[in-house]
Amino acid sequence: MVSCSAQLIFFCFFILFSAIATTATDHIVGANKGWNPGINYTHWANNHTFYVGDFISFRYQKTQYSVFEVNQTGYENCTTDGAVGNWTSGKDFIPLNKAKRYYFIGGNGQCFNGMKVTVLVHHLPPPPTSATVAANVKASDSAAPLVFHEGMVGLRAALVLAVASIWFGSGWI
Repeated sequence: MVSCSAQLIFFCFFILFSAIATTATDHIVGANKGWNPGINYTHWANNHTFYVGDFISFRYQKTQYSVFEVNQTGYENCTTDGAVGNWTSGKDFIPLNKAKRYYFIGGNGQCFNGMKVTVLVHHLPPPPTSATVAANVKASDSAAPLVFHEGMVGLRAALVLAVASIWFGSGWI
């Protein structure tokens, strides 16, 4: 059985860990294939979950390609009329600041070659309340499992979790 002091220490580690793990995710379009013609970006986007505060990054040869943010009509018709953004650096980091659907296409007619992607950005899920955390700790004899947003666990957070696991698992308390 976990002692009261162990529960308090676990709760402190959980709060510390939660604070560390709240960074944005950078979604690199096309992953290692980048922003190029002939890639199924719909498939790529369907395998990612986007949240407000994340970034979408486009990597490409800046002498050949570009990126436009357009509306749904521009996306469907591959037109840049009324574009709300235009990037040409070859390493574009675009913040996803609102919960909505975003539409991006390649310039210079490359949209017709498949260089287009749409992503749906969600609100961040609410953080767990202290009552929920306390209930989870009291409900089990061991530490409650932690679920993290994809790509957010940093080295520092992993070290904190490792130390906590060793501490609680070795009977130091």
